[in-house]
Amino acid sequence: MLYLLLYPLSEQFHALNVFRYITFRSGGAVLTSLLISFVAGPHIIAWLKSKQGEGQPIRTDGPPSHLISKKGTPTMGGVLILLALSVSTVLWGDLGNPYVWIVLAVTVGFGLIGFLDDYRKLTRRSHHGMSGRVKLLLQIILATAACIALAFVMRQPLAHSIAVPFLKDVLFSLGWFFVAFGVLVIAGASNAVNLTDGLDGLAIGPAMIAAFSFAFIAYMVGNAVFANYLQLHHVPRADELAVFCGAMVGASLGFLWFNAPPASVFMGDTGSLAIGAALGTISVVTKHELVLAIIGGLFVIEAVSVIVQVVSFKLTGRRVFRMAPLHHHFEQKGWEESTIVIRFWIIAAILAIAGLATLKLR
Repeated sequence: MLYLLLYPLSEQFHALNVFRYITFRSGGAVLTSLLISFVAGPHIIAWLKSKQGEGQPIRTDGPPSHLISKKGTPTMGGVLILLALSVSTVLWGDLGNPYVWIVLAVTVGFGLIGFLDDYRKLTRRSHHGMSGRVKLLLQIILATAACIALAFVMRQPLAHSIAVPFLKDVLFSLGWFFVAFGVLVIAGASNAVNLTDGLDGLAIGPAMIAAFSFAFIAYMVGNAVFANYLQLHHVPRADELAVFCGAMVGASLGFLWFNAPPASVFMGDTGSLAIGAALGTISVVTKHELVLAIIGGLFVIEAVSVIVQVVSFKLTGRRVFRMAPLHHHFEQKGWEESTIVIRFWIIAAILAIAGLATLKLR
């Protein structure tokens, strides 16, 4: 909004020329979403507490300590993330850019699905929300609509192709099967972040790291000079998503202030589904879907641990882990919650560095 309102006046007021720079607006998005989080956070948390009473229902089959330490903590804190992220993006982003609207629509849409799921859990006083099939169907519908929109907005041959890390000038065309691939990426990332959100601060830290990484990727891919230098596939106008990622970094950092152990609020499915979907959609736009599996490797590991656990138990009757997702396995082994969270953050940072390294290794 500020870009469309103020940049045209730069000829009369030269200082307003700074609004043409994506780096300046990305920084503004970070600070704005952070400020919104700090100002609105206490009020939203107080409101959630007044409405939820006993807070988020705690799994009875989970770690016993959670029944005591996390009892009464409100959920749906993702509302704060969505508020800060959306307002900051609209304020600092180029609203004439279709990628901004598509990513923002997916983020809010998945956030609404998560909100309905959280609401169902609260009203039923159970950690089981809406039907898994219904939730997945809604995710597929939203992700399909987003991928079809991207297919029409993005230039060919990028629109229906995937790029492979380490290989320059190589695109694998999937035709309209690319829509199915994109849906898998978006829905998969969304649910992977959701599975990771089990300890105070565990999911939001790696999500912030991934958002920062994709801010850099979006800026490089959308800039023809940098994309050519790094031998990346240039996606015109994708660099504007760096502003969205900046807003996500600020919103995540602000939420972490309240979600740090011991958490004052949980993001719930409202936040985790939205964050994962946003990262997945950005990876589709920037043609770095496979790199997302590296940068978001911690989310992948958590999701795979659940799949392995379920498959192993159904086939052999035995469990590979003491409890899934993986962070609960380490809890059952006696690790302190803060130890698990910090070590998982370290792993996420290492994977992010590895993922960014693929930009140069061509």
